[in-house]
Amino acid sequence: MATQNPARPRRRGHDPESVLSIAVSVFNERGYDGTSMEDLARALGVTKSAIYYHVPGKEQLLARALDRALDGLFAMVTDPRAAAGPAIDRLEFVVRQSVRILVDRLPYVTLLLRVRGNSATEQAALERRREFDRFIAHLVKQAAAEGSIRADVDPALVTRLLFGAVNSITEWYHPSRGATADDLANTLLTITLDGLRTPTP
Repeated sequence: MATQNPARPRRRGHDPESVLSIAVSVFNERGYDGTSMEDLARALGVTKSAIYYHVPGKEQLLARALDRALDGLFAMVTDPRAAAGPAIDRLEFVVRQSVRILVDRLPYVTLLLRVRGNSATEQAALERRREFDRFIAHLVKQAAAEGSIRADVDPALVTRLLFGAVNSITEWYHPSRGATADDLANTLLTITLDGLRTPTP
């Protein structure tokens, strides 16, 4: 009887989640506009036709990726802790959760922050971002009206600076550096909100 050859190791197949994860990595490295389907196929180790088995095209991958980031933010906005109570406490909760979401979904949030509105998908994502920004600005204004935030600072400027600091985490943070999401949030809140609070007499 002939000896059978050992079975060749099978190439690991891809599911929609792994396709999305690798695509986001390539988008972040090359830029969405600079990424072709050939680039994605090469990164996945498959043919272009194999990608189309999972997704109709590149823009659908972008849409799924941006939704992954935005859905996390909007789930937080509907949390009771963001909807009721003193505005300063709600703002603190939103900042803390935003940092946690950013760390948990870092590649997706990074991609979201880099879109420029060059397609209908990007424009829709930017509009959702603006809606989130309006929610934050309203919270800051409420905190100012309640006397929790210093009266000598501009609420609009506070909103931009506060979430500019949150978003900047995508430019330098890596989990291997040891800082946890809570470490980042605690430090950010100490630097920002503690300085914004109205001094206690």
